[in-house]
Amino acid sequence: MAKKSSVEKNENRRKLVAQQAEKRARLKAEANDKNTPMEERFAAALKLAEMPRNGSATRIRNRCEVTGRPRAYYRKLKMSRIALRELGSKGLIPGLLKSSW
Repeated sequence: MAKKSSVEKNENRRKLVAQQAEKRARLKAEANDKNTPMEERFAAALKLAEMPRNGSATRIRNRCEVTGRPRAYYRKLKMSRIALRELGSKGLIPGLLKSSW
């Protein structure tokens, strides 16, 4: 199991990203628009820089839903390879057969 603080920190980041997604996208579009004057583009870039860093989608870490493990994560199943192996061995994942000899 991962540390509870790491998992909670990641969940707080997800919430912040969801709250600020619209404003962040609007400021990015305004800062990258070549048709607007340079001063307005620069002001939009400054406003974007003042926003919290954890509001950016790139700060979210994919974590296993079962254990919270950040590495070896399968996006389709939303779990790590270790949790997948354990649940597959117990027969809890439909369509998955774990071989053993």
